[in-house]
Amino acid sequence: MLYLRAAHIFPAIIVSMFLSCSLVVMSCSLVVNVFLKEEIMLYCRTLLLLAVAHSKSLQTGGSVCEKGCDCQGEFRFTNCSDMLFARVPGDIPPLTEHLDLSRNRLSLLPAGAFRGLRRLRVLLLSDNNISRVAGGAFASLEGLQRLDLSRNRLSALGEGFSLGLGSLKELQLGENRLTRLDGPLRLDGLQRLDLSANAIGSVGPRAFGLMTSLRRLYLRDNRLGFLGDGVFSMLRSLEVLHLEGNRIDGTEAGVFAPLTGLALLDLTRNRLTAVRFKAFLGIRSHSTRVLLAGNPWSCDCDLQRVFGKLRGVRRLSLDDYGDLSCAEPPELRGYRLAAVDAELCVAETVTVLVITVTVLITVAAAVFMAEKTRKRQMGERPSEDSSVVYQYQT
Repeated sequence: MLYLRAAHIFPAIIVSMFLSCSLVVMSCSLVVNVFLKEEIMLYCRTLLLLAVAHSKSLQTGGSVCEKGCDCQGEFRFTNCSDMLFARVPGDIPPLTEHLDLSRNRLSLLPAGAFRGLRRLRVLLLSDNNISRVAGGAFASLEGLQRLDLSRNRLSALGEGFSLGLGSLKELQLGENRLTRLDGPLRLDGLQRLDLSANAIGSVGPRAFGLMTSLRRLYLRDNRLGFLGDGVFSMLRSLEVLHLEGNRIDGTEAGVFAPLTGLALLDLTRNRLTAVRFKAFLGIRSHSTRVLLAGNPWSCDCDLQRVFGKLRGVRRLSLDDYGDLSCAEPPELRGYRLAAVDAELCVAETVTVLVITVTVLITVAAAVFMAEKTRKRQMGERPSEDSSVVYQYQT
């Protein structure tokens, strides 16, 4: 505290000394020679420059730019990328709003790693070796809006990961080593989350439970399998959902029902062989584009009927229906579904007709035989009666 007071008083002392010097020069101008007068003025100007420089240092937080970093825009933009830093530099100007620490050798972010950078809005940490983020590492970054941790070695997100990130709008975690999402992470203001190209095989029912403002979710190129109900239950603001490049082979009927604002659903390059009509009918948004190409479809009459119904739902748009290809049965492998869909139910219809005709013929034959038997029996009864009468007469 004493240091801060002295730091603020020091410029005032220098300025007063400068004014005193000026008065001395003016009062002594008639006495001293010109040379002495110029020496005194030079001394006074030096004092003034020191005061101005010290005042400017106070405005920038009293810090200098870390060696190897480039600080611009009155220390609001600090670029420390490509400098082989193994730890977070200590001399980051406190007025920094945009900090780039990408392409370094950071491996651990300890608690309080960015203490004192309360004005930070953008933090870039991509392309490092970060394998662990301690709880509270971002605790002081209450104004941070964008955090990029892509292309690191993170295998899990600890409970304290989201501490201090209440204002975060965008979080990039693509190309790490995450295998599961349990959560929940308290990121109520988050609008864009990128989890692409990890190894995520399961998503807990509460993983996105505290991300009610999320609009864009990228889960492409992971290892997701069956999608159960509840995975997206709290994402009512979600508009874009990327699930392409996973191992999804089926879904529960109501898995997409909570996504009332969904505009794009990308399920390309998965392992879907069939679809459930109710799974997509549950999407209640005004208009939703659904992408399904690159799946190994089993082309049969059931698939044709489901897609026929889906294409009739006005609020759903199957933009890539013409690109869907058959993987089964073998005789249709490689064919476009759109080219054979009219024929998929023909064989079934013929089979039904054959069975129906067979049943009718069988029934008709049974009726004919029954009638023939009845007539035979009716024809035998009179002869028996005659025999009885003849015997009676005899």
